[in-house]
Amino acid sequence: MNPARPIPAVLQTPGFAHYSVAWSPFHNSRIALASAANFGLVGNGRLHMVSLIPGVGGSSAVKLDKQYETQDGIYDVAWSELHENQLVTGSGDGTLKLWDILLNNFPIRSWHEHSREVFSVDWSNIKKDTFASSSWDGNVKLWTPEMPRSVTTLHAHLSCVYQALFSPHQPDILATCSTDGTMKIFDLRSPAYATGAATNSFTHPLSAAVLTVPASGAELLSLDWNKYRPFVLATAGVDKMVKVWDCRMIQSANPSAQTIGGVCEVQLPGHEYAVRKVQWSPHHPDLLATASYDMTCRIWSTNPSAGGSKLLQVHDPHTEFAAGCSWSLYDEGLIASCGWDGKLFVFRA
Repeated sequence: MNPARPIPAVLQTPGFAHYSVAWSPFHNSRIALASAANFGLVGNGRLHMVSLIPGVGGSSAVKLDKQYETQDGIYDVAWSELHENQLVTGSGDGTLKLWDILLNNFPIRSWHEHSREVFSVDWSNIKKDTFASSSWDGNVKLWTPEMPRSVTTLHAHLSCVYQALFSPHQPDILATCSTDGTMKIFDLRSPAYATGAATNSFTHPLSAAVLTVPASGAELLSLDWNKYRPFVLATAGVDKMVKVWDCRMIQSANPSAQTIGGVCEVQLPGHEYAVRKVQWSPHHPDLLATASYDMTCRIWSTNPSAGGSKLLQVHDPHTEFAAGCSWSLYDEGLIASCGWDGKLFVFRA
């Protein structure tokens, strides 16, 4: 595709609002969409499988390949890091489902341990047999596809955990964000997680974070790890602000004790309403994308040129809340955005 032709390709899915979009880690043309009827308030869910079709002269199109129905809205989707045709979804009824896109109609596995909505799922790109889910019940659970139940439960927050993400640098580090306005980092190797002979992490959930960052006075809706700088994360939420944090003070003298801190390196004001999604570029250490309830997706630089603006681009064709954005893993300028208007856009930054 030609960078001089930034006209977005668009796909409309009538009746279903999009909550999340994810590019395949194996194929540069596969996209998954997590969707829900009636804006996710009540009704069915749908997983859309989409292909990006390059055209003549740098133009492109997106094509709906397949869709899967669920009894409740789907809030998030993550591709398997092990199997190119598998992916996991989280639903409003507290279930997780594993799908194989070579099969029709039904998931190949389902789990139901969360007592409330599952709002995020994330597949570890280091421990490739492990994925995580976070829920409005305040818990984060770790899973492997072969096991009939979760392998670890974290009592991460007292209220809704909007997102839980594995570190792309260290396999046992996990970050969470919540309605309580904090970002927490968990180290699964910490002595705080040791269990005795009569206990296990399934019946006695773990809860001790090694670092708590009071990132906002309002709800934190999203976070992401920088792909090039370990322990640098971005957060975003209801206060309309995107913040970049240096959390290297996680190296505590007492690893079993909770540390409160983290230094805010950069603040990125500009969105007019809550920021629903933040994601660092997988290709550049200083670029990130955001999606907001102000119906825009924006591209930012944390290290602009002298006299330049940190806000590089505003993508605003959505006519409802922009709920998700995702960078292509293979084409450094390509981004997908999705929203409650039932539209998927693929555009060039």
